[in-house]
Parts: sequence; C-alpha cells; structure tokens
Amino acid sequence: MSLLDETIAAVRPADRSAMADARAHQDRLTKPRGSLGVLEDVAVRLAGAAGVSPPPLPAPAALAIFAADHGVHARGVSPWPQEVTTQMVANFTGRGAVANAFATQVGATVTVVDVGVATDLPEAPGLLIRKVAYGTADLSRGPAMTAEQAVAALETGISVAAQLIASGARCLITGDMGIANTTASAALISAFTGQDPAATTGRGTGIDDATHNHKIAIVREALDANFDGTLPAEGEALRTLAAVGGLEHAAIAGFILGAAATGVPVILDGVIAGSAALAAAALAPSVVDHCVAGHRSAEPGHRIALDHLGLRPLVDLELRLGEGTGGLLAHPLVCAAVRVMHEVATFDSAGVTDKQS
Repeated sequence: MSLLDETIAAVRPADRSAMADARAHQDRLTKPRGSLGVLEDVAVRLAGAAGVSPPPLPAPAALAIFAADHGVHARGVSPWPQEVTTQMVANFTGRGAVANAFATQVGATVTVVDVGVATDLPEAPGLLIRKVAYGTADLSRGPAMTAEQAVAALETGISVAAQLIASGARCLITGDMGIANTTASAALISAFTGQDPAATTGRGTGIDDATHNHKIAIVREALDANFDGTLPAEGEALRTLAAVGGLEHAAIAGFILGAAATGVPVILDGVIAGSAALAAAALAPSVVDHCVAGHRSAEPGHRIALDHLGLRPLVDLELRLGEGTGGLLAHPLVCAAVRVMHEVATFDSAGVTDKQS
C-alpha cells in the first residue's frame, strides 16, 4: 500500500461522542450557554477531531509554505514575473515576509517547501527541497501534471506534515507561494463544485478588468481541454487534481490529509488552501472534520470552496496575500476556544448559580 493510500485509510470521521461531551461541557461553564458563539463550535470540532474532550491545546503551531511554479503563467494571467516565486522563497527563509512577521506574533515555526519551483534553489535555513518537477505544464492546453507527479506532491505534503508533528507541532497551518496559482485554484474550484469560472476566478495579486476577463477565459479553456466541457466524474479526484491543479495544491492537499490521519488539526489559509482542501476532501471526505477555516479570502472562489466544504471562516479581513497569513491570524482564536475548555470553571466548581431552566 502506498503512503497516500495508507494516509487516506487512516483518516477517521469526527468522534460524535467526544463532540457531545464537549458541547455538554461548554454548557456547564460559567457563562451563558452559547455566548462564545463560533468559538464554542471550534472547540467542539477539535474535540471531535481528537476523539477526546477537552481537546488538546493546538499549540505549538507550524506553518508550511509550499512553493511551486505554473506553466499557465505563460498565458498572461498574472502581471508578476515568474521569478518572483524564487525571490519570495528567499524572502521567507530570510524572515522578511508578512508570513514571517505573523508567525513570530503567534509563536509558529515556518518551513518552506520547494515542491515545484522552476529553478534550482540554494540551501537555506528552514527550506526543504522536495522538488517533484520544475513547475507544471500549461493547464489550459492539457493536464498540468501527470498522475505520478500529483501523487508524489501529495506524498510530499503528507511527509512534511508527519515531520512537523514528530517535531512537536500540535496544529498545522497551510501556506503557499506560486505566481499564477490563483488561476489553478479557480480551475480546481470550478471542477470540484461545478461553479462557472466567472464566479470562481478572482483578481489574485491585483489585475485590471481586461486581464481578469482573460484569466476567466483561460480557466474555461483549462476545463474544456481537460474535461471535454463536462464536470469530472465523482471518484476522479486524483485525475482532477493532476489536470488543473498545481504542485503546491497537491502538496497542501497531502499536508491536510497527513494532519487529519494523525488527529492534529489543520488551519486552512485562503483560496489556494481552500481549493486544495476540495481535492483532499474528494480523496477522503472525513478530512473536513479535522479542518478549521482560518479566514475568508477576498478571492470569490474561496467563499464557494468553503461553502462546498461546509466550513465557516473565523476571520474576514479582505485578505488576499496567501503565504498562510490568514491561518496564522486565526491561530490565537483556535487556541482561545480550546483554552476555555481547559481553564474556565463550571457552575458547580465555582459555586456560581446557573440560570434557572
């Protein structure tokens, strides 16, 4: 059995008994029932994922930024040159990016993974060279990856998750870097949800109307080239991912699967993570029980992806940077939700009179 198959087989659905215990415990705490709103739901979700109530504190956290390039960049879907992917990897390892600043703020480690950057990268602290290919093929002309490349990228993500968990991480956060990767994300979201590219395709790093319209057309070309104008059939998750995904999308999907297989929660970042989570959920539906949506991106496709996954974002600040920034900002909220379960007194233990029923 392959690493991918073993990991998928290890993903278990949420423990409903642990969730019921967590909900009952929430109702005994010294606060009005339901007064912490969505945070109560987060604590219950993590209890279900861990199979125990209260769930373990989701700290320390580890951010993994998966970096790769895209052949579709040649179609003019982004105003940024492709070499920016390489330059930003150096910025991450030099601790000069927004993700580094946010990671310092929340005490998370940062690991950068070259899963498909188009050039060879020099060794650097915090950088893992796990290159599957030197970028993808042009998804608008045919499959972006072979099935073998998609599996290799998925298993890279699984291995990175296992490495970070073995090093002590108790919460994983998804990050990404890849010029033109929002084009692949839009194609994945359309393929997995059936939504039209006009609804799933956003402006990425900031493009004008003409480029946006062109980008939508390219996503349509990709779907037509790979699926003959029809949606991929159910059960074709791997083929869909290989056809219109990126190497970093596949690695993030594996990263999510790897976390879920060990019961460690994973905080999803923005639209790249959302589209990767669709692929992960198509491979192992129960993986969604182990995910928390860190934020809602300004990218329109992200809302569609989260709705399809049934996830409610914790933060909505119109972010569209990627890198894991939204997931990092959400991490203190996730920790606070669980800390309440461990540290807040019950009505009985505190000698506080409960509301009369």
